Amino acid sequence: MLWLKIFHLFFVIAWFAGLFYLPRIFVNLAMVPPGSDAERERLLLMAGKLYRFMTPLGVLAVLLGLWLWFGGFGFTGGWLHAKTALVALLIGYHGYCGRLLKAFASGRNGKSHVWLRVFNELPVLVLLAVILLVVLKPF
Repeated sequence: MLWLKIFHLFFVIAWFAGLFYLPRIFVNLAMVPPGSDAERERLLLMAGKLYRFMTPLGVLAVLLGLWLWFGGFGFTGGWLHAKTALVALLIGYHGYCGRLLKAFASGRNGKSHVWLRVFNELPVLVLLAVILLVVLKPF
C-alpha cells in the first residue's frame, strides 16, 4: 500500500504543477498585444503541450486514488467523500482549462488577464482543503 500512496502522491503533485502553471500561461496569452503573433503562437504551443502532458498525470492520480479508496485499504469517512467532491471540482477545472485553451487557439477568448489571475488561484485553495481533509480527517 505504501508504494501505491507514493505513486498517488507523485502523480497528484505532477498534475498540480500543470494546474498551477497552465492558467499562468493563459494570463500571459491574455496580455499579448495585438500583432505579436510569434509570442502568441509560442504561448499557445507551450499551453497545448502542457495540457497534453498533464492530462494523463491527472488520470493516473485519480485512478490511483480510487484504487486506494476501493482497494480494500480501509479508507472510510465523510472526509473522503468531501475530498472526492473536491477532486471532482479539480477534474472540472482541468476540463475548463481545455476549453480556455481552445478559445485562445481560435482567437475567441473573452476572459481578461485579471479574471485569469483569480482563476489561477482556485487550485491552490482546493489543494489546501484537500490536505486539511486528508491529514485532520475531521469527520
